[in-house]
Amino acid sequence: MKLFKFLLLLFTISMNSQALPYHEIPEYPSDYSSGNIVARMIDGLGYRYYWATKDLTENDLNYRPSTDGRTVLETLQHLYGLSLTIVNAPMNEPNARPIDFSDYSYEDLRKMTLENLKKASELVVDKKAEDFEGYKVIFKRAEGAVEFPYWHMLNGPIADAIYHAGQIVLMRRASGNPIAPGVSVFMGKTKE
Repeated sequence: MKLFKFLLLLFTISMNSQALPYHEIPEYPSDYSSGNIVARMIDGLGYRYYWATKDLTENDLNYRPSTDGRTVLETLQHLYGLSLTIVNAPMNEPNARPIDFSDYSYEDLRKMTLENLKKASELVVDKKAEDFEGYKVIFKRAEGAVEFPYWHMLNGPIADAIYHAGQIVLMRRASGNPIAPGVSVFMGKTKE
């Protein structure tokens, strides 16, 4: 009976990790519409993030490249905040600032970030240029709200998140746990 429970636990863990989005990049969209291009950018970010953050150890999470740099865990918290901004813009939802994400575990941050990116991609796929004119990046602080056109999403949160996913790849390599060797960001598939 103990062996059965142990195997069931392993199966559950395996199924949960496979259930996360972006194990690979989805198939190509049907055309190069504005929404499909943005969705593909988000999908590329999701794939990079999935593999950059897969199987991080406690040593990786605590790794800090310098005394004034973020740890990997702090970088994951920042990336989660970026993913909220990315998913909120097509819904014109405000992003409250500042927010403390330190109560979330590595597993929670990873899952929520991947789910936000998947939802954001789904919200913009097949959208036309006119749709994006109505999307706003909204930041809400104690002193009030500030709105920006969606253009800022491309050079801001999406580009920033890609940048930070690359930092995690570098930091985990430096801490002795490089990403899987079969990851191909060009093809969006991984040889396992």
